[in-house]
Amino acid sequence: MSAYSFVTEPDLKSLQLESVAEPILVVAPHPDDETLGCGGAIAQLRSMGKCVRVLVVSDGTMSHPNSRKYPPQKRRQLREGETIAALALLGVEADKIAFLRLPDGAVPTVAPETEATADAIARCRAYLSQYPPATLFLPYQFDPHPDHRATWQLVQAALRALSSTACWLEYPIWDWDPQQGQPFDLEQYRAWQVEIGEGLGLKKDAIACYRSQLGGLIDDDPDGFQLTPELIASFTQPLEIYLEPYTSILDC
Repeated sequence: MSAYSFVTEPDLKSLQLESVAEPILVVAPHPDDETLGCGGAIAQLRSMGKCVRVLVVSDGTMSHPNSRKYPPQKRRQLREGETIAALALLGVEADKIAFLRLPDGAVPTVAPETEATADAIARCRAYLSQYPPATLFLPYQFDPHPDHRATWQLVQAALRALSSTACWLEYPIWDWDPQQGQPFDLEQYRAWQVEIGEGLGLKKDAIACYRSQLGGLIDDDPDGFQLTPELIASFTQPLEIYLEPYTSILDC
């Protein structure tokens, strides 16, 4: 699916990354979402010398749950290593990356509130308190994947608890999948485009670091997850699409 399927040229405004306030935090529901959704922007922001941190929420272990060669702890280590390698190419140092290691496929939702929810919000709040961002890149609030929606909810709950005034943009992932995606509600969101430019090559190289998700590396779980060429093509276009809810104004 083309990145232009749900938004058209008249709807898109060009986002000048020079105007994005730092520190910047990119929140990824799974290891790889930060690169797929924001890799071009991350590379450009770092080339400008802007401070970028990345927070990965889930442990990513459910991509190949039946693999014996890569049991859960080894899968987690593998995916975290891929994230560190990918972000190094994009200019983010390892000490700027944090992993919450919440359960993949079961990131707690805000409602109904459970003990796991309260713990997850507390952990997000502790991180945001230690590294308060001026701007966040969050997964799209209405992404078809429940972990993406839950991640948005947890971060928003933590921001409210901290009375944060940070602005944020949302990046779609699974909305580019023709089997799952829905048109964006442009009455609630302002759509932005970021021209990746020379960062496209870096982004492609960073995506290639996620060998566990590209097929061939974990070969003993035939039902394991694999990024399709069609989905990868949606993330390797000259533009990245971001959605800004009208409740978060970037020039605040």
